[in-house]
Amino acid sequence: FMRLHYNLPFIGEVQFFSGFQLDRKATLFALSLVFLLLVVINGLFKLYINTYKGRLGERMLRRIRFDLVDRVLRFPPFYFKRVKSAEVATMVKDEVEPLGGFIGDAFVQPVLLGGQALTAMLFIVVQNFWLGMIAAGIVAIQIVLIPRMRRRLIVLGRERQLTARALSGRVGEIVDGIGAVHVHDTSNYERADIAARLGLIFKIRFDLYQWKFMVKFLNNFLAQVTPFLFYMIGGYLVIQGRLDVGQLVAVIGAYKDLPGPMKELIDWDQARQDIQVKYQQVVEQFTVDRLIAPRIGVLTIDDPDPMTKPLSAIGLSIADDGGAMLLDRVSLKIKPGETVALLSTATGGAEALAEAFARLNWPASGRVASGADDLLELPEAVTGRRMSYASSDVFLFQASLRDNLLYGLKHAPLTSVPYDDAAADQHRWNMHEARLSGNPDLDIHSDWINYASAGATGPHDLFEAVRRVLDAVVLSRDILDLGLRSSADLTRHSELARRIVELRAALRTRLEHEGLSGLVVPFEPGAYNKEATIGQNLLFGAAAGPELADRALAANPYFASVLRQAGLDRTLYEMGMEIAEQAIELFADLPPDHQFFQQLAFMSAEEIPTYETLLQRLKNRPHEAVSENDRAMIVTLSFAYIEPRHRFGLLSDELMSKIVAARNLFYENLPPELQNAIERYDPAKYIAAATVMDNVLFGRVGNNHPDAPDRIRSIVYDILDELGLYAELLD
Repeated sequence: FMRLHYNLPFIGEVQFFSGFQLDRKATLFALSLVFLLLVVINGLFKLYINTYKGRLGERMLRRIRFDLVDRVLRFPPFYFKRVKSAEVATMVKDEVEPLGGFIGDAFVQPVLLGGQALTAMLFIVVQNFWLGMIAAGIVAIQIVLIPRMRRRLIVLGRERQLTARALSGRVGEIVDGIGAVHVHDTSNYERADIAARLGLIFKIRFDLYQWKFMVKFLNNFLAQVTPFLFYMIGGYLVIQGRLDVGQLVAVIGAYKDLPGPMKELIDWDQARQDIQVKYQQVVEQFTVDRLIAPRIGVLTIDDPDPMTKPLSAIGLSIADDGGAMLLDRVSLKIKPGETVALLSTATGGAEALAEAFARLNWPASGRVASGADDLLELPEAVTGRRMSYASSDVFLFQASLRDNLLYGLKHAPLTSVPYDDAAADQHRWNMHEARLSGNPDLDIHSDWINYASAGATGPHDLFEAVRRVLDAVVLSRDILDLGLRSSADLTRHSELARRIVELRAALRTRLEHEGLSGLVVPFEPGAYNKEATIGQNLLFGAAAGPELADRALAANPYFASVLRQAGLDRTLYEMGMEIAEQAIELFADLPPDHQFFQQLAFMSAEEIPTYETLLQRLKNRPHEAVSENDRAMIVTLSFAYIEPRHRFGLLSDELMSKIVAARNLFYENLPPELQNAIERYDPAKYIAAATVMDNVLFGRVGNNHPDAPDRIRSIVYDILDELGLYAELLD
């Protein structure tokens, strides 16, 4: 077993290994184990090749995407007026995606498949030269004809890609200009435009499918013609005695291994051409004249020296998109310490001049300079840290308010983040892969904030600097209101949540001290809160999911069963009918923009006709005969009812007691699927599903004091300052 010996020319027999002497059973087991070993080795080879092939493709895809975004960051400002953001995002995300999958196969597939096809072809030629020539002829036809026919597929694919990109940009344009669409009643025009574009895409795709399957049919036909010729010509040669049957069988058997590799080679060639076209399209879109030089955006840690030289415009001319001159050979010098106001009409050149100094509008001729230095040639580390520009066109990133306020301070990573154990290994791996992929090895988790630029020495006194700026532009209260109306993420701000719970007690103490306890009615587990809605009193919690939120509450099967058990289903239905009748009687004749509708929380002006129709249909109909949907619409009205606010006289002490009892019944048997859909009010717990202000109040502001909301906010502002919570809330 496993004896290795060969007969070599001029040498004779050479034995490399004498092998093992095994009996029949041992030989059987030995051969089986060798087979298993070879299967494992083959599998490991495939695992290694496919893994590294995939890694190569992903690295190249990462490199390409980064290079594209890097070029976007270096595009001249005027280019962004010509291109739609949705199209650029589509190209970076989707259109280069196939490149990553093909790069790994670019070299592996032709070598592997070509070797398999060549081996099968040589075996056929060795068996019979003429049969080999027949197979080679068919293969040659496939190699020449099929790729030529598939060029049409590539053209159609390119058209499909361009039309899909245009559709993406058009949809993005509609979203950005949705206000203009509704104002000018052009929604149907936009529908027609989208339908036409979709029709064009459909036509292209249908043509592509037709041509694709025609090519597939021809390829399969040629693949099956060869066995037919083998049977006919080979059989004839066997009858003539010029070919052995064994040779013919061997040729036919060998040919079974030929069409597969050939088909995959042809598919690979089509993929290559398709990828080449897509790559060329992306290159064309990202090839821009007057690209910003890489040195302009080079990373700089140290702050540059102050700009002490005068700013000047020298023969500056700026044109708009249509070629009209906004500025024509303007010359201007602004010395350090000067305050200059530029006055012009709405279409004048004042804004264009300011944008030119901010490098957001490039000159058609002339230049803007700082001393003798052209502003367009200065690094962004200089202009971005020593110049500021505040336009009327404000953009906020999808990030926290704190991140948006401090965005202009994030110039370079200033600290080295300490990582432990597995995190350190992961960080080293991330940096290593970034370098191999041609990406910068900058740690996004580092502290990027330039505290000195903000007038601070570190994170501990940054808020004071930010607060001074917010006070200067009279935004402190607005920012605080925004924070109070938001929800705190407990995974990031657990300490803030704990402090807000403490703030509740401080607010109660302050209100009692100033004799204002009646401004806020707190939530109490065993009591009805008259300033809250009936729905809020029933739930006694904040909805954390859609199952119990807003109008879904009345339609929820479990909640409906609780109302039946508590004997409230008929009562709340009758209350809803009474609310609907009184609301329609009082407000049906008012215009939709009347201020009364701002106080009518349970019904909007648009819903009044719907409820009028519903009342006519349900009048004199018994409760049991009403459908579930109609019943839910009526009961929903009662859920929004507040007696001190709406004053319909529908809430009695007995009904309030029943509602509190139903609340307890609701939580006693709450099913598992609703456990995470509601957060029960707890005086000692932060309610993540509620806003920060609701958590601070932990109750409802009384309706008997018109100025109560303003007075409460003023007190909350003072307490937040006293407890030092403004900075955390800003975060």
